[in-house]
Amino acid sequence: MVPLRKAQVKRPSGRPKRGFPRPGLDAMPLHPRFARTRGGKTGRVRFRRGAKLDPDQVTDVRGRRMSGGGLALGGGGLGGAALIIFLLFTLLSGGGALGGELAPLDEQQVGRGDTPGEVSEACRSGEDANERQDCRIVGVVNSVQRFWDGVFQRSNRQYRYVDTVFFTDQVQTGCGFASSQVGPFYCPRDQRVYIDLAFFDELQSRFGTGGGPFAQAYVIAHEYGHHVQNQLGVFDRIGNDRQGPESRAVRSELQADCYAGVWAANAVETGLIEELTQADINDGLDAATAIGDDRIQEQTQGQVNPETWTHGSSEQRRRWFSRGYQNKQPAACDTFSGGI
Repeated sequence: MVPLRKAQVKRPSGRPKRGFPRPGLDAMPLHPRFARTRGGKTGRVRFRRGAKLDPDQVTDVRGRRMSGGGLALGGGGLGGAALIIFLLFTLLSGGGALGGELAPLDEQQVGRGDTPGEVSEACRSGEDANERQDCRIVGVVNSVQRFWDGVFQRSNRQYRYVDTVFFTDQVQTGCGFASSQVGPFYCPRDQRVYIDLAFFDELQSRFGTGGGPFAQAYVIAHEYGHHVQNQLGVFDRIGNDRQGPESRAVRSELQADCYAGVWAANAVETGLIEELTQADINDGLDAATAIGDDRIQEQTQGQVNPETWTHGSSEQRRRWFSRGYQNKQPAACDTFSGGI
């Protein structure tokens, strides 16, 4: 998500580069193929048995101990699970230019320890993705990035593949130290997605979402929506307009939700996912509803104040995910023109 005010993260000096999508990319037509819902089937993303996963798109540093430093959190009065949800799907802003090579994710950055990365050995096939949560997330990352790579190619642009980092408890990033309380986030400075997989348990147990496989896929697709925005220069569009129901911060978040819906509509076409059922999509819609600013404020503060919104209401988030899914094209996700 975009920069926050309540429970705001601390930033290094400077601002990330930001801007607005180019028409050539957003206008690119796509032709998705949908899997039909099977009667009575519960939501479960299924991967093709013969599909090959690319675990190199995930950096697994779970279980490693952090080496010094404080957490990249500050401000606000929310704590615990409320903070997790308030910052859900966030974008941790880093200072400095975003171009050039990615900084290496070495021991000093991510911590010290002896735990080997599990996904590189365990997550090789669609069968693995159907059996293990971490392998399923690897498969989703592969699918989402393959989809956007195709979109960019059709508009004569190059998509930049970046890693998702699995961590435990806390991690040091190009945007500073972050705790798992931040929830899943994208750091524009090092262009990586970060997630503590235990977050999904919190999402289900404390906030009443289904927490199913597609709800998890929605989280990942939303964060990679921010990576797409970064490459298109959308972040320049936000500036200091960071809260309020019509703010550019909210518009950026809703666009990332819409991009997640577009990927979902085309997920089967990536060749990795066998089917998405209506139950899967319902899981995504439930997750979008659960993390609207209005619902979070009502649960944590007992009142709703739209002027402090940073992510959008439950209705907005659900509607924009649905719009992306129904229209199947990035062009449907122009949240910066007109009302939202």
